Amino acid sequence: MSKSDYYEILGVAREASDDEIKKAYRQMAFKYHPDRNPDDPDAEAKFKDAAEAYEILRDPQKRARYDRFGHEGMNGSGFDGFHSADDIFGAFGDIFGEFFGFGQQGGRRGGPRPQAGSDLRYDLTVTLKEAATGKEVELNIPKNVSCTECDGTGAKPGSSPETCRHCGGAGQVQQSQGFFRIAITCPICNGRGTVITDPCPNCKGNGVTRETRNLSVRIPAGVDNGNRLRLRGEGEPGQFGGPAGDLYVVIHVEEDKTFRRQGQNLILTTEISFVQAILGDKIEVPTLDGTETMDIPKGTQSGEVFSLRGYGMPHPGLSHSGDLLVEVIVKTPRGVSKKQEELLREFEALEEEKTSKKVKKFFKKAKEKVMGN
Repeated sequence: MSKSDYYEILGVAREASDDEIKKAYRQMAFKYHPDRNPDDPDAEAKFKDAAEAYEILRDPQKRARYDRFGHEGMNGSGFDGFHSADDIFGAFGDIFGEFFGFGQQGGRRGGPRPQAGSDLRYDLTVTLKEAATGKEVELNIPKNVSCTECDGTGAKPGSSPETCRHCGGAGQVQQSQGFFRIAITCPICNGRGTVITDPCPNCKGNGVTRETRNLSVRIPAGVDNGNRLRLRGEGEPGQFGGPAGDLYVVIHVEEDKTFRRQGQNLILTTEISFVQAILGDKIEVPTLDGTETMDIPKGTQSGEVFSLRGYGMPHPGLSHSGDLLVEVIVKTPRGVSKKQEELLREFEALEEEKTSKKVKKFFKKAKEKVMGN
């Protein structure tokens, strides 16, 4: 029986690129995978046909010979078809490892890969003034550190970890699963590739000990809620020679009794008397650094906001700061005396008279304008 054309099997043109051939094979391998088609008796044959086609077309020399002589040109090429899953794994371990997540016999060579240590988080609460001026703080961080007696190996000083006999130092072993085998973490060495027969008495063979690390951290001026400071390498130690994780200091700024924060601006609410509002005045307002004199212009209305530039929060890393926004509330006096009430009545009458004169003057001008036209 004549064999099908390899290009037709993969569904690609004869001038297809290597990437196109690889992509077509991946799609067919996934489509006709026997474990995905338990009720299709033809799936395994199609799967093997695709693997055979890919084995020839992925090799430039074999592909050139096939293009020139067809299947006859493959005689003596060293290719004799696939007879088992082991054959397919041997030829296409890279494809299956990438696409299906399967590994080849023996697992990953050279032991486990280095793993970075876990990051740590520390929540730090500061006052508004500390956030504005910056602060040097001492942190006490409980964390795992590499054992100083065994240098993190877990083995007693003078001894060394032994290669795991179960996985041969690969850190993985193979298990059969249907048509294929999959690599799992070695249950004896837990993926390390080595076992400790004589553990370190200080760390009990763990390679790490628990201790409290004292760190000095500079909180920059102008920080806000949720800002994070990153301390590289101050997290948990890495495994298998991997780098240590990082420590993230998360800032929380306490609410202040005097100021409200809005970005880098501060908001202050202060009361003035209605006399100050009418006649104007100079008042003292609190700032983060003390007090500052501020002008209240005549006729100030309740709720007006005045700005003191540069008296807010610093912008981190910059030379300028936000503003202090002062909202004035005109306070209405209570329990006025009879004399004060008389004066207020007189004031009211004068206001009405002044308003009346303004109205009369307005209508007079309007009338003269109409008559003039």
